Amino acid sequence: MSTPATRAGFVAVVGAPNAGKSTLVNGLVGSKVSIVSPKVQTTRMRVIGIAMADIPDKGEGEARAQVVLVDTPGIFSVAKRRLERAMVAAAWQGADDADVVALVVDAERGVGAETKAIAERLKDSRAPRFLVLNKIDLVPREKLLSLTAELNAIVPFERTFMVSALKADGVGDLLAAFALAVPAGPFLYPEDQAADLPLRLLAAEVTREQVFLQLHQELPYEAAVETEKWEDRPDGSVRVEQTIHVQREGQRAIFLGKGGARIKQIGARARHELSQMLERQVHLFLHVKVSERWADDPSHYRSIGLDFKA
Repeated sequence: MSTPATRAGFVAVVGAPNAGKSTLVNGLVGSKVSIVSPKVQTTRMRVIGIAMADIPDKGEGEARAQVVLVDTPGIFSVAKRRLERAMVAAAWQGADDADVVALVVDAERGVGAETKAIAERLKDSRAPRFLVLNKIDLVPREKLLSLTAELNAIVPFERTFMVSALKADGVGDLLAAFALAVPAGPFLYPEDQAADLPLRLLAAEVTREQVFLQLHQELPYEAAVETEKWEDRPDGSVRVEQTIHVQREGQRAIFLGKGGARIKQIGARARHELSQMLERQVHLFLHVKVSERWADDPSHYRSIGLDFKA
């Protein structure tokens, strides 16, 4: 009996801020590997999600493919601050290294300056290019067709997909296409692994998501979460201590809330989310620290996989 063929490769998911890239990656993987919030620029690092797919193989019955999804930060047309420049550099590095590049576009918002600039840059890509129109449930079909034509006029795409990542509509077809597009070869990760992200970073991302969700417009964009301690306990639980870095004392007061109510709520929700993801009890302790210069600290950039000098 012949051994089923395997395929494996990297797919870079790029697009303008808030196009729905993280929601799409989570949907493709089938579990949460990247944080999602209504706030622009939630993703700061290249999060690697790993999706497995069965694909028909005429010669050997059925093949298996491992699609390694690189969820890149949203790409600004103009990156002014150091953190923004580092995020844009990380996004393009992910695209340059990939076997397939998927441009995700918010179909409701249409083709803005940032999306046009990304499409222009993709002309230089040597990898196959897929166009993914997201949030299709919010726009009429005529608009989808015109968006497809407009973007293909800038740079030809091998294929165009129309999905609603939030509703998982069309996500399965997209995964099947990725599975066929990645090269033949052995798997790059264990089959049961959903993400290539250290647990300390994953925990920090989960807490940062709750910060985004609960503080909305009050949140200072530069706030960061750092996992300071991770202790596996004999009873199977884990103790996690994290620091939320802000740049001014007034921002610290926002995070704490009256009588510490806000930080307790953030901690409770992050703890619940982490416990579900890790399938174990989590003891989470949050501290808020004023760190005026953290945005200029090279070690912080290294900790989240960004180039300080970008």
